[in-house]
Order: sequence, then C-alpha cells, then structure tokens
Amino acid sequence: MKAFLILTLGATLMLSNVGYAQKPAGKSFEAGKPLGAVNEAGEFVPLSSNVKVYGSFRFAESCVYDPTRNLIVVMNAGVSQDQAKNDGYVSLLNPDGSVHTTKWIGATRNGLTLNHPLGSAIHNGTLYTADIDVVRTFDLATGKPGKAFPVEGSTFLNGIAVNEAGTIFVSNSKPENRVYKITADGDVSIFVDGDPLKIPNGVAIDPDGNVVVVNVGNNDVMTFNPDNGKLLRTEHAAEGGNDGLVILPDGTKYVSSVRFGSVSKISPGKPAQVIASGIPSAASMGYDSRQKQLIIPMNNNNAVAFLKLED
Repeated sequence: MKAFLILTLGATLMLSNVGYAQKPAGKSFEAGKPLGAVNEAGEFVPLSSNVKVYGSFRFAESCVYDPTRNLIVVMNAGVSQDQAKNDGYVSLLNPDGSVHTTKWIGATRNGLTLNHPLGSAIHNGTLYTADIDVVRTFDLATGKPGKAFPVEGSTFLNGIAVNEAGTIFVSNSKPENRVYKITADGDVSIFVDGDPLKIPNGVAIDPDGNVVVVNVGNNDVMTFNPDNGKLLRTEHAAEGGNDGLVILPDGTKYVSSVRFGSVSKISPGKPAQVIASGIPSAASMGYDSRQKQLIIPMNNNNAVAFLKLED
C-alpha cells in the first residue's frame, strides 16, 4: 500500500486524449425502444398496460434514478472481458421494478463502446459511468454517447459521483487503491492514494459538497474535503464489505454491503443500524426520491432489489 498522497490541481495528470467525443464506427448510434413487438400487420405495438415484465439484467452493478422521466437507469456490466469486450448495456426500469426498456443503451453496438460499466451518476442531463479505465458520458434524454475520459494508471474504476461543478470523483478498487478526480474540463488527478482507502468502492457527494467514500475492505465511511482530499471524519457502517452509498439531503447515509448483504442507515450523529439484510451481492444502490425507495442491484444474481424507506 502506498503512503497517503494528495495531488493538487497544479500537479494534475494531463492526458492528450482526455474528454474526446466517442467516435461512431460505421452506422450511427440508435437507442433501444421500450418493450413491444411487431404484430402480424407489421406494426410495432407497445407492451400493453396489463402486462408487466421483470428482469433484463446481466450483472447489474449500479443504478441511478432519473427524476425527469421517473425511470430507474440500471448499468449492466455484461459478460466478462475474457468472453467478449464491449458487451455492457443500460436498462430502464419503471419505479415498480418492471421493465421499461430492456436495452436502452446497447440495443446495437453502432457508435457505442461500453465494455464493463459499473458505477453510475447523473448530473445536468448527463449520465456518467465508470468503465474499467475510462469514465464515459451519455446524453440522458437520447442515450447518445458523449465524452470519454481515460484515466491513466487506473485498473478497475468502480464507484462514481459528480458534484455541482461537474467534477467527477471515481474510485479504483484494485491496486492501486485510489480515488481519482476529473474536472469538468477533463483534467485528471489523483484525489486520494492509499490509506485510509481499503478497496474503495461507493462514492457520493454529501449536502455540504464533501466527497464520501466507502470501503469493501472494512466498514469505514470516510468524508473528504473536495478541494484537497483531506480526511474530515470517519463514520462506520454496521458491517464491512461495502459497495453502495446513498446520501439524502438531510445527511442520512445508506450503505450496502456487497459481501454481507446488509443495508446500514447512518443518521447524522448516530451509530449505524441495519435496516435490511440477506440481500445477495448488494451492490451500488440508487435512490428513487419520488417513490422514496432504495434500488439495489444484485450483481451476478442478475436481479434488482427494492427497499422502501420509512417516513
């Protein structure tokens, strides 16, 4: 483990290809349609309202709520890279968990590179995802690929968050244990390197604009200054092995344990309490603010769990 290191913006790692637009190859990109079928007359007919479909996942790792469309955006990592590259895709779910669009991004591979998407975030009409060693963006309205930010030195980008200024914070969960910082202009730097990171995973922005990170390697919930990466405080989830992190406007934190299947609630100034358990591979959660529920992808179980929060 390397010693704890903070790099200032003046020591950013400038990459010549950072922030380039993803180049279409061959045919142009097309987003997938909501569920439906072509009838005998050759007409496309949407799924009727008396039918609900569930599933459509392939290693669902993270999800994020789109309040504009009242839909849940689910990142599917697809098959492993040794089986096939560029197999990741994005599903859209209705708030009750039924499928809206099976493959919204990934219906075709025309103009699309999405290898193994893990963490996801939404900011100002843009969907962000961590894709191995690149952060990719997509237009939230159309699904069209946007910019790509290669992160030199990264090996397994995982959790991701974007603050009000459009600055991206993304964890690297395999050596080296790091959190990277990418400005809206595309400047890449190391935000935190080594201790106290112990297989960092989930990343979120708290109501004060600080960066909060959870570890797989222990139960630490760490809050860092967004400007200089200084550790401000450490709280603790009820169990270790943590992946997902959701922070509400009042500062309440919810942490999911991918190793031990629990969801911890950490109210400001109070110890953590388990509010759900027995969830296999509870990965990177999203929060549906309208229906007041956590959506919890379950990785290789190819499923998503829903947890209603109490008022």
